Amino acid sequence: MSSPHNDVPAAAAPAAQQSALSHLRVLDLSRVLAGPWCTQNLADMGADVIKIEKPGEGDDTRHWGPPFFNDAQGNPTKQAAYFAACNRNKRSVTVDMATPEGQQIIRELAAQSDVVVENFKTGGLQRYGLDYESLRALNPRLIYCSVTGFGHTGPYAARPGYDLLMQAMSGMMSITGHADGEPGGGPMKVGVAVTDLFTGMYATTAILVALEARHRTGRGQHIDIALLDVAMAMLGNQGAGFLNAGSIPKRMGNIHPSVVPYQDFPTSDGNMLLAIGNDGQFARFCEAVGVQWHKDERFATNTGRVNHRKLINAIVAEIALTKTTSEWVSLLEAHMVPCGPINHIGQAFDDPQVKARGLRVEQERYPGQETGPGVVQTIASAASPLRLSETPPTLRYAPPELGQHTEQVLRDYLQIDAARLQSLREQGVV
Repeated sequence: MSSPHNDVPAAAAPAAQQSALSHLRVLDLSRVLAGPWCTQNLADMGADVIKIEKPGEGDDTRHWGPPFFNDAQGNPTKQAAYFAACNRNKRSVTVDMATPEGQQIIRELAAQSDVVVENFKTGGLQRYGLDYESLRALNPRLIYCSVTGFGHTGPYAARPGYDLLMQAMSGMMSITGHADGEPGGGPMKVGVAVTDLFTGMYATTAILVALEARHRTGRGQHIDIALLDVAMAMLGNQGAGFLNAGSIPKRMGNIHPSVVPYQDFPTSDGNMLLAIGNDGQFARFCEAVGVQWHKDERFATNTGRVNHRKLINAIVAEIALTKTTSEWVSLLEAHMVPCGPINHIGQAFDDPQVKARGLRVEQERYPGQETGPGVVQTIASAASPLRLSETPPTLRYAPPELGQHTEQVLRDYLQIDAARLQSLREQGVV
């Protein structure tokens, strides 16, 4: 079935017509990370994503710094780099949804959209008439994705939720970090807001599923995505171990609970990561090192190595000190044994494989426009990891300036002329 906005001028989404989702319009009412991560995924695949932001303030992450963008002279600006992580390929429109006029603008945009993504507290948008039931009445084909901390049901539904809180409550922090009694031991969060990021990915998947269902039914639906639900699902094998065997896993640092040797080892000049995932790799490791450990019944199988973890790790640690990290990587790669350095982020982006895959991308912030001195000219971000042979991700818009596309979107989609727009600006609506 056709999209509800097929009669909108194609110029609204330049260079996206060959992308997989170029026929879709997404109204993004979310902010911070989980929701914007979802909508950036959709935008990278060609969807026309309209990001609604509060006039004069915008997304919280615009101010989450340092670090801040550097201007053309290399001086830091007041624009936080955090915002760039999850707002590429979107257009920013400023609308104050606390005003009746702003609510009407959002309703009119929703009536022409395929998807709405929001991350307000449960019931937060109902008072504005922007909740699922209200917007579904205007557009029965609308797919409405709500991202909250605890979901729309249950005793915690009204609570605010943040990534760190979910890492704590789900048990994730209890299995992350060094063991008690070791230097630096204690619960530890993951180095990025991993629950937010996974929630964004699950939300993307759910939206695509709902779109597929709409092909058959012609109807949209509500999606209820909760950070806590996602954090519990992310426990993966650790959660399954508890649910099926009753064992509560403990923190083990970089040691894998079920595979040995699978951890970091000090070398003569740093550290290496050794990731031996099966018995064949262990045999090749032994061949490379010139030992016969793979013929010892204690170490021949992964189960045996797990049962004798301390012994095998101790002897691997001793031999690891005999070479540099680069020497180990070269030797073990030649024997098809997974091994690598432990990079900092700068080294990671400088890695030849990362460069070959084009994982750093840059976009002009104001393409084709003259900008004054001190203006941020380009913005760098990590490329989408989605690689499709026929419909790859596209780069269209750099992470936008606050309200950068307000006039364009309201003119093209709602036929609001310059005089009306000026009046709305004077009232603080946009």
